Amino acid sequence: MKDDTEVPEAPSAVREDPDPPGIRSAGRAARARAAAVRGAAAVRTGARATARGASAVNALAGRAGTALASPSWREEALLARAASPWVRGLPYAVAFVLVVVLLPVTITLLINEYGVNGALAGLVGTAQTAPLLLAVTRPRQAWWVIFVADLAGAVFMRLAGPPLDLPWPWTPTVVIGYLALMVALGARETRRTLLGVWLMTGAAGALFALVSPSRVDGIPIVLFVLSGVLLLLTMTLRWRGEAERRLMEQETISEAERARRTLLEERARIARELHDVVAHHMSVITVQADSAPYRIPDLPEQAREEFASIAAGARESLAEMRRLLALLRSEGAEGERAPQPGLDRVPQLVEATVRAGVPAALSLAAAGLDGLPQAVELSAYRIVQEALANVVRHAPGATTRVSVRVDDEGLLNVLVVNGPPTHTGSPVEGGDGTGHGLVGMRERVRLTGGSLDTGPLPDGGFRVAARLPTGAAGPAPGPDPADAAGAARTAGARRTTDTARTAGTATADGGPADDS
Repeated sequence: MKDDTEVPEAPSAVREDPDPPGIRSAGRAARARAAAVRGAAAVRTGARATARGASAVNALAGRAGTALASPSWREEALLARAASPWVRGLPYAVAFVLVVVLLPVTITLLINEYGVNGALAGLVGTAQTAPLLLAVTRPRQAWWVIFVADLAGAVFMRLAGPPLDLPWPWTPTVVIGYLALMVALGARETRRTLLGVWLMTGAAGALFALVSPSRVDGIPIVLFVLSGVLLLLTMTLRWRGEAERRLMEQETISEAERARRTLLEERARIARELHDVVAHHMSVITVQADSAPYRIPDLPEQAREEFASIAAGARESLAEMRRLLALLRSEGAEGERAPQPGLDRVPQLVEATVRAGVPAALSLAAAGLDGLPQAVELSAYRIVQEALANVVRHAPGATTRVSVRVDDEGLLNVLVVNGPPTHTGSPVEGGDGTGHGLVGMRERVRLTGGSLDTGPLPDGGFRVAARLPTGAAGPAPGPDPADAAGAARTAGARRTTDTARTAGTATADGGPADDS
């Protein structure tokens, strides 16, 4: 008996789903959200880029508009810096010729060819050409007038209904005058102004092309391209000229700096030499004079006083030498800050001269000497100092008279007169000297606005007379008439020898006409 019992089939292996439906739907949702976020970010990035581009365009347009509305950066005529007057007048001549030629041609063309009313044609033609004269000095203002006149002329020509074969919106005369105006603009205005002019020229042509495309030919494009080329060319030439001018100015400044550096180096070299040579020897003299009473036994009191005077003079010379060195090494050369010697120290000069063996007498009038300018007092002191030094060097033992007073004219009179030398020996310094002392006297007197008279005397002496203004009211300084006797002796010397009175040259025996 057959067994009808159904034997169940063995169950097949069941594969488990690694991603249940819930998980798969969640993953798709997450990927969709991520894609949406990326899309939104891309949209925001594009929006920001668009906004930046729009902002840049608006800023550029705003700068160009501001440049067009602002005054010209230079208010001088074209070629105003040229050396030749013919070149300076050339822009005016060219503008005048353009106006004379273009004005009647424009009016005739508008009336006869385009059918514009005579009054309107005259007004428009004048507004399109006459401002070319203004373009020589103010090209931006001239452009505004001409540009508006060109727009108005294009409108009037369109309303008059000219033949289709005539150029529109710009006539040939408009193109010529406009291109000449572009040359003036490019030579004077800033880059922003030129960009604004060029863009508005193209925008006007595009506007007319949109309004009446059947009437517009290629002339707006030609004007747009030619105006851009001329603006770029003239602007480039102007920039090149300005760059060359700045380069020349820089070279001039560099040359001035080199000259200044050379001067400072020379001053530093002179300061070094003074410090290494003169200051050294003056220091040695000071030390020897101060130590002489201790090195030499049984030194008389008079010799001690003499050595002390020598040391004091050497120390004073060292102090003045240090001030001079500080002035030479000072880059600003602002002058000395220490008090300068004045007339109150003239008696010390005379006393030192007497100790040097020269019988000198001083006449110092106190009246009028108070409140003198420092420069005048310093000049008077240096003149007396140099004159007495010349006496000591070239006329040892000569009787000397020093006079310092203020005369009735308000002038400070400084007079140093010495007689012939009394010592038969040779002078302290041989030779005729170099003349630097007398030159220095004349320079000091010239700086104060005074006068100096120097020369030998008939008896073999020498005379130095200076007149310095004190700031008081009085006539201009002239030759010194203070000392009649000295003036007479000087006049006698001039009559006896024609070559006696030269700058820094002595012909009289023993006369201190030159200094060391």
